[in-house]
Amino acid sequence: MWALLFFDEAYANEDLKIVWRITGTSLPFTARAQHEDGEIILPIWGPEFHVSSTWERPGQEWGTGFNFSEPGCWTITVTSGETTGEITLDVLNP
Repeated sequence: MWALLFFDEAYANEDLKIVWRITGTSLPFTARAQHEDGEIILPIWGPEFHVSSTWERPGQEWGTGFNFSEPGCWTITVTSGETTGEITLDVLNP
């Protein structure tokens, strides 16, 4: 699993785009984020399947948008079939 962040730093209450490449043998692709206090959010848009791309990594490509409700440590989990990956973001005060 690979994540392409379309931002330099993540700020709370801002729309942020992340593109994923993940190997897997079946659908669905899902994404969710969990704050260190346990709050769970879903993407504000997506996942959107990308038919073509110039970002060359193995697997299918999906786009998502997140808007983190508060600063702190957020873990984003994505799943495609039986393949799961995670990234952790430090989300800052705007």
